[in-house]
Amino acid sequence: MKILMVDDDVFLRDMYATKFISSGHEVTTADGSSSTLSLLSRGDKYDVGIFDMIMPGTSGVELLEIINERFPGQIKHSIFLSNQGQEEDFSEAKQAGAIGYIIKADTIPSEVVKKVEEIVKKQKQK
Repeated sequence: MKILMVDDDVFLRDMYATKFISSGHEVTTADGSSSTLSLLSRGDKYDVGIFDMIMPGTSGVELLEIINERFPGQIKHSIFLSNQGQEEDFSEAKQAGAIGYIIKADTIPSEVVKKVEEIVKKQKQK
């Protein structure tokens, strides 16, 4: 899969990117809304966008809403990877178009890769 990983925490972003790459995926990283929108404005397309909920400036949900409006179809599937775990967080993410939500604190990095793969596989079977 071609994955766009968006997280303002450089350590976590790079750690998850490394895990996905070692599992055979192609990963591009972005640290927030401006770098993400810049990538998409070039016409880059991704199978999966993985977004953090809380980032400076524009939240992950706000960013996904902007992407869906300005760059429809360039990110096929969106998943949130966050430490925010309230029901309203799940609801906001789903309403913005996310197909999955993974809580960082509950999942080790290698499990995150497996969960993303499972979520995308289930979505493709629909």
